[in-house]
Amino acid sequence: MDRRFSKRLLTTATAFAAAAVLLGTTACSGGGGEPSSGSTDSGEAIKIGLITKTDSNPFFVKMRESAEDAAKAAGADLIPLAGAFDGDNEGQVAAIENLVSQGVKGIMITPNSSSGILAAIKQARDQGVLVVALDTATDPEDAVDATFATDNFAAGVAQGKWVKASLGDKEPQVLMLDGTPGGTVDTFRHNGFLEGMGLTEDSPEILGKENTNGDQTKAQTAMENLLQRAPDANALYTINEPAAAGGFAAIKAAGKQDQISIGSIDGSCTGVENVKNGVIGATVMQFPTKMAEQGVEAIVAFAKDGTKPKAGFNDTGSVLITDQPVDGLDSEDTAWGAENCWG
Repeated sequence: MDRRFSKRLLTTATAFAAAAVLLGTTACSGGGGEPSSGSTDSGEAIKIGLITKTDSNPFFVKMRESAEDAAKAAGADLIPLAGAFDGDNEGQVAAIENLVSQGVKGIMITPNSSSGILAAIKQARDQGVLVVALDTATDPEDAVDATFATDNFAAGVAQGKWVKASLGDKEPQVLMLDGTPGGTVDTFRHNGFLEGMGLTEDSPEILGKENTNGDQTKAQTAMENLLQRAPDANALYTINEPAAAGGFAAIKAAGKQDQISIGSIDGSCTGVENVKNGVIGATVMQFPTKMAEQGVEAIVAFAKDGTKPKAGFNDTGSVLITDQPVDGLDSEDTAWGAENCWG
């Protein structure tokens, strides 16, 4: 989830206004012919809601673009909304209510709070709206009809295994740039990394942790603080590639770029380029287009004949990207990464 690019975040009210404009300009299917593949029996186009964590993060921009393309191909209308910032649960609750009032058949959501959003999701489902989670699972997972996402625990394991192997015979001295408390993505990646490193939460090899909300600027400040407390660190976990970029900026300023091995997760084109340039040692690529396409497909099928998607977690895959492969760990190089990246 690359949050590297700095951009003005829209307020929830602005997002809702944009949605209203979009809704007003959306073309409905014609009256005289056969219904389109994405229309109901009455000939009205199926309305699909998408609620991302933010609308400025390139990961979610790509997800929205992919959802728009998939909806258009199916003859459906996509109404995209977003939280005002990563962690904006209240904004997402309001977005669900907004979409239900507009008559959507289904909602795709990347929850800012995996548990805080549950009541709003239940209210939508109770009114017959299909709700699927993309990228981030709810807690509990069965609070939605299905989840289409990266196996973030496995992605964290891959990051951890690579970082551990990159250290060779050196004893790990680990710093961690985490994301946003309360999110399943953040928890799964964090715990997976520890698993891959062969560590636990209380291991003495962990010298410090800071939350960054996946933001590059916050990550740089957090890393500066961590390095003051742990100048001998040699390994860095990062929740995503913007956090990795921010962490590297602090590391470089401290003259420690040859001392600390950095791993990450995302697979953006910028992140892959950073791997190629040595900013990040390895990253785990995920596939937001697959998430969006499968979510749209599920909602269209439900709207047409009531068919529900496979319940539970549906893994959309991940691939380790590095130009420094290690034995026993499958990976692809940055040339492959550049051909398959997003954003």
